[in-house]
Amino acid sequence: MRNFLPEGSLIGTRENKERISSCNALVQAALDGEILEATAFLCDSSRNLHVNLGCMTGVIPKNECAAVFDGEIKESAIISRVDRPVMFRILEIEDSGAGKFAVLSRRRVQEQCINDYVNALAPGDVISAKVTHLDDYGAFCDIGAGVSALMPIDCICVSRIPHPSAVLRCGQFIKAAVKSRDRQGRLTLTMKELLGTWEENAAFFRIGDTVPGIVRSIEKYGIFVELSPNLAGLSEYVPGVNPGERTAVFIKSVNPAKMKVKLIITEDGGDLPPMSGLRYFFNGSHMDSFEYSPPSCPRRITTVFA
Repeated sequence: MRNFLPEGSLIGTRENKERISSCNALVQAALDGEILEATAFLCDSSRNLHVNLGCMTGVIPKNECAAVFDGEIKESAIISRVDRPVMFRILEIEDSGAGKFAVLSRRRVQEQCINDYVNALAPGDVISAKVTHLDDYGAFCDIGAGVSALMPIDCICVSRIPHPSAVLRCGQFIKAAVKSRDRQGRLTLTMKELLGTWEENAAFFRIGDTVPGIVRSIEKYGIFVELSPNLAGLSEYVPGVNPGERTAVFIKSVNPAKMKVKLIITEDGGDLPPMSGLRYFFNGSHMDSFEYSPPSCPRRITTVFA
């Protein structure tokens, strides 16, 4: 199975730079059928993408901008590529009289990506992805050559977050696992299984420590504070605290048998060091299952990939 990386992965590589360094190199890349990457700088009135190839301009005709399996390509899918890297193959190099230009196809790269890579992926496979769009219900990710897959909001992390932007940002490269595939072949992704078990996350926190956290929800019985994307603790209610705010919390107790971390909110967290970003605890290429719960806890939180 050939691995296809998200768009933006090739543009800075030595091989890609060499191929777009001269007209002769581009001709050879066309003959070899190589996949290249460059930045689209214009979407013209006919919805053709124009790409900067250094020694010449490349043009991706509208019908070559993306693989489409149901209807026509949406104009927004073309316009959104301006000022962003796009992968392509060179179909031909022509001379307009005013200079040479290359006719390119992004669609053919995506079709090969789907046929040779995406269609071979199975639930539990761990892949590279790039966040491209955030919506209330989840994050859309490029899983290879611009092919998109959705990561639902409840699959991003164990902590309850109000919006995907609480954890992810557009343009961010991440690792994800394939959760499922629908009848149309579209993939659903998940990330929380890669971000560690309750015990793995709790091991970074000690009773008596004061650490930064993010207020996630306020309930009648207390305030949930996120310590890491896959670990939250509960503090008694204090006034003047709002969801989304950073706060400093004192770790009062850690109870693996009940999967509980008791906290005391002490003050605003602005002067504390920043919280750690995404930390991946799984580094393999496939997982069959994931057990979040500690062995001593009777409550089981399990993901089985099938």
